[in-house]
Amino acid sequence: ASSANERELHTTSSCSCSTAMRCGLSAQRLSRVLVLAQLVVVSSASTPRSFFTKVVHGAPFHDEKGSVNCPIYQTSTFRFESAEHGAKCFAGESDGYIYTRINNPTVRELEQTLAMLENGFDGICTSSGMGAVNIVYMSLLGSGKHIVCHKTVYGPSRSVLEQQWSRFGVEMSFVDTSDVEQVRAAIKDNTALIYLESPANPTVSVSDIPAISKLAKGHGIPVCVDNTFCGPYLQTPLDLGADIVLHSLTKSINGHADIVGGVIVTKTEEMYKKLRPMMITVGSCMDPNQAFLVRRGLKTLPLRIDKAQDSAVRIAMFLEKHPKVAWVAYPGLESHPQHELCMRIMRGPGTMMSFGLK
Repeated sequence: ASSANERELHTTSSCSCSTAMRCGLSAQRLSRVLVLAQLVVVSSASTPRSFFTKVVHGAPFHDEKGSVNCPIYQTSTFRFESAEHGAKCFAGESDGYIYTRINNPTVRELEQTLAMLENGFDGICTSSGMGAVNIVYMSLLGSGKHIVCHKTVYGPSRSVLEQQWSRFGVEMSFVDTSDVEQVRAAIKDNTALIYLESPANPTVSVSDIPAISKLAKGHGIPVCVDNTFCGPYLQTPLDLGADIVLHSLTKSINGHADIVGGVIVTKTEEMYKKLRPMMITVGSCMDPNQAFLVRRGLKTLPLRIDKAQDSAVRIAMFLEKHPKVAWVAYPGLESHPQHELCMRIMRGPGTMMSFGLK
């Protein structure tokens, strides 16, 4: 495996150099940036059960017919073995299934697989990415509570706070969370949640998740990270100190633009038990067919991200030298203000960038 990795890196480096020459870029500089992108290949392949293996095989599940893939359990309700079995299910004394809004085998396999990839306790799939965001808000915020939020998170994640949650007495501070001191200054006695998006949409700024998580722990405040732009392949916020990580599954995890969906993964059982009942009560559950499509797309996540990230590095460097481009924001570029932080907490610079024209 080691020699195969070396051959892969050698081939990629040769290709990178030829591309740099064609684009008029520095081969030495391009190779330096690509080192970060290629580290994920080596680190993942060297573990006992690599990320590549996990995304294919997923969490263990039992199918009485022996299906390799978790089947689509397209049903609203489940049959009980007996009245006693049903009573145990409703009492929470059995892992049996009751109703798809509560749990479903196809959805559970996806939830547990995503939790495994994020190194979390368990997952909660939702009908959309905003479903996941609002489940977190509803579980942890309320009248008189305060949230510190990145000022440039995904638009609806902010607008729902300003337009809806403010009606229920929730206080909010929007700051640049890439500056830890701004986060520190925004914390109040009633702060109940620190909400980050890193890299942020659309500025692609990177927040110091370990530093902010350490700060939050000192105040007993949970930290939630929207990890959509990186995904678990390039960043695992729970390992960096966060308490909750969420994704819009619509983006790279599904990867085929044919569903909308979301997921929440918690670090602890205690937090999981705070969030899951809210999803069930609100009814923001994922459909089993939706879950099957996400699970299928997830299997190729590393292959897709590796290729897209490789292209992103080249495009970002090309744009940075283009006479009609004023600026490029991409964590893989040395010009990015959090470039060194990206190299420390992410396993690759990612696939997203923004730029401005002169």
